[in-house]
Amino acid sequence: MLALFYIFIGVAIGVSFWQITRIMNFRSVIATDKDNNFQGKMFLGFLAFLYAMMIYCLIWMNVIMLPESASIEGEHDDTLFDISFWLIGIAQFIVQFLIFYFTFKYRGKKENKAKFFADSHKLELIWTVAPAVVLVVLIGYGLWQWNNIMYVAEDEDPLVIEVYAQQFRWDARYAGDDNTLGLGNVNFIKGVNTMGVDMGDEFSQDDKQVTELHLPKGRKVLFKFRSQDVLHSAYMPHFRAQMNCVPGMVTQFAFTPKYTTEEMRQNKEVVAKVDGINKIRKENGAEESYEFDYVLLCNKICGASHYNMQMKIVVETEEEFNDWLAKQPTLAETIK
Repeated sequence: MLALFYIFIGVAIGVSFWQITRIMNFRSVIATDKDNNFQGKMFLGFLAFLYAMMIYCLIWMNVIMLPESASIEGEHDDTLFDISFWLIGIAQFIVQFLIFYFTFKYRGKKENKAKFFADSHKLELIWTVAPAVVLVVLIGYGLWQWNNIMYVAEDEDPLVIEVYAQQFRWDARYAGDDNTLGLGNVNFIKGVNTMGVDMGDEFSQDDKQVTELHLPKGRKVLFKFRSQDVLHSAYMPHFRAQMNCVPGMVTQFAFTPKYTTEEMRQNKEVVAKVDGINKIRKENGAEESYEFDYVLLCNKICGASHYNMQMKIVVETEEEFNDWLAKQPTLAETIK
């Protein structure tokens, strides 16, 4: 590997010297009107190609984009994304046109002379104040949304779940009837106690540990995150939620699921995306068909099996969730 690195450095240095030599030779080259016309037309051609690729990505590649948010709080993330996307898209469309069109319009001609234009205080004011105002609005909206998912009032009575990250798996722990999680520490990890729960803590006895997340529709869920080894990132794309799992500290976020898994599977937008994904998978030789499921992924490269670090999430009605949770054994029953 070290030898390959040295070879790469040697090639890079050689290419650099070659390019510098070419630039030095260009000093004696004088561009003609014919050359300038050709280069100007090439710029217009590239502009057309750029717009065509934009349209292709926006329309035909839309199948790989996420469907609408499956959480109430995530709707604000989608709104913020749409506002940012349209602002950037419109500005990019206009600026790219101006750059390439004026490169063609003012291409070099023998009869043309360059004109020096110092500045315009009015233009400077517009392109300084306008972006500043837009950024203040976007950042303010983003901070409001951040507080919306990070801080939960006591009167909201959220369902409390701890998500525990380790190379390369997830475990989850539900608070018992007291809706309070017992303490945990890596020093308590032993045998079946894979989450390091302090069984001496009175609040730990009725906690329930699972390997598949179940969430009730319409009830706010407060997630607490811990990590056993390295930095992980709990990413739930369909709920527009992500949080770092940091060794030695507890992080959190909260959201309210608004669609069950079955409702999402019947959603017209989701059905269209699933069909599109399966078409792409079939074209690439995949044998199994993709079926929609909510998932918890690790979004930080945490080691060799990072790609496989995921947990299935099932969203169901409150009654179905309560029945499922009642069947799960408590830690007091599991850890003797």
